[in-house]
Amino acid sequence: MTRLAPSPTGALHLGNARTFLANWAMAHQRGWGVLLRVEDIDHPRVRPGAVDQTRDVLTWLGLHWDEEAPLQSTALEPCIEALRTLAGKGLIYPCDRTRAELAASAPNEGDGAVCAHASLRPPEAGTPYDSPTMHRTWRLLVDSGHEPVLDAFRGPSKVDIAGDCGDFAIWTPSAVPAYQLAVTVDDARQGVTQVVRGDDLLPSAARQQLLQRHLGLPTPRWWHLPLLRGPDGRRLAKRHGDSRLTRWRDGSPERVIGLLAMFSGLTDDLRPMDAATFASAFSIDRLPPHDITVTPEHLAWLDA
Repeated sequence: MTRLAPSPTGALHLGNARTFLANWAMAHQRGWGVLLRVEDIDHPRVRPGAVDQTRDVLTWLGLHWDEEAPLQSTALEPCIEALRTLAGKGLIYPCDRTRAELAASAPNEGDGAVCAHASLRPPEAGTPYDSPTMHRTWRLLVDSGHEPVLDAFRGPSKVDIAGDCGDFAIWTPSAVPAYQLAVTVDDARQGVTQVVRGDDLLPSAARQQLLQRHLGLPTPRWWHLPLLRGPDGRRLAKRHGDSRLTRWRDGSPERVIGLLAMFSGLTDDLRPMDAATFASAFSIDRLPPHDITVTPEHLAWLDA
């Protein structure tokens, strides 16, 4: 079983579509079931109507799924139980530091809002908790050392979680799980054995493996695929022009899929293609191992 796991905190864009198409094609070729799981736990950032729009755009692309999981926000009890298990083992501690305080002492810029140095641990870190308070941030204790990650596309690698990130958040003051815990618990309970996503989430695989070991959960097979980037080398975003799929929603998806097929090594030029043809032609061995640059000319071809 694999999963399409969009987040309704923003509109789906070309980079999302390339990963979803590749995942969907692999599922059809390899006999995996496909689960749709809309990850909506980041409530303040979920836009009204975004969940329905997400389903609509995926259907417009030509994708379909075998089953749909409940919205993450409506099925939190398994995550609450996981939090209690970790608390009872003394593997987590509460952290009330502000985002600014963490950013000032972050191991790496970009992780400061969610992670913390070991030096910031309170004296009671490692103390078991019978009933962890839901409206607090809870962090997982991370030991030094490298976590090996075996990726089916990228091969083996090692992630220094303590050095790169530190003690990462697994629970938020909004009384909902942080991304790492929610994904770990949901993948296990929903039978997800294949995780196909962008390679910017490879460090997350290492963090999730830690949680899987602590909770006695299985580790899925990882497939971290290259990203689409703008001409400046940064991840595709609004600053590079409007690459949201809703921009082309009133027309046929075949030009969008054709562009993504070229980015996936299936064609040498730009030509329209439908999802079924993409699924038949896709090969993970033909997928370029490097990130792809989306140019204004590519967007202009889609608009033609």
